[in-house]
Amino acid sequence: MTDAPPARYPARPLVLAPVPPSRAATAAHPPSEVPASPMNEHSAPQHSDSRGDPVRRRFPGRASQIKHARRFVERQLGTSPETPTATLLTSEIATNAVTHSSSGTPGGKFEVTVYTAVGWSRVEVRDLGSPELPCPQHRDPYDTNEHGRGLDLVEALAAKWGTEPRRDGMGRMVWFELIWEISSSPP
Repeated sequence: MTDAPPARYPARPLVLAPVPPSRAATAAHPPSEVPASPMNEHSAPQHSDSRGDPVRRRFPGRASQIKHARRFVERQLGTSPETPTATLLTSEIATNAVTHSSSGTPGGKFEVTVYTAVGWSRVEVRDLGSPELPCPQHRDPYDTNEHGRGLDLVEALAAKWGTEPRRDGMGRMVWFELIWEISSSPP
């Protein structure tokens, strides 16, 4: 069995809007987990072993939703050896979205998109933006402050990561990619 060829996505901004019922009510995807809308080519991963469409889910901008974002990513990556890392980094970025952006205000929301391929995954978290740009703090490891290490973890554990404004001007996207060795034995 061969994998499908890599998907190409036309330049088109992704807007946080309700998923149309025609896409939400498919047998292949539960209503809360549907293939993501096309993204601009700058954001779209170009990976040669694509397993299919990316999957996205929107969450209310509350701290109680972070655990649901972790579980969502965990389900998408399944038995990947990087699943624990992906869920940790998702938790950090989603927490930043709720804590440091307009996503955490009443009625706010954030969105998580997961791309998967053989030996590779990419997770994107879109928020509603804030005036400050996200960046690692590079704190002293002996500093006992409880906050300010999330992006340091992302920087240390991800193969690649970045942040960029959303093309629709409605916030920003923080993303990370993980890669791992493929075992030669069948699962």
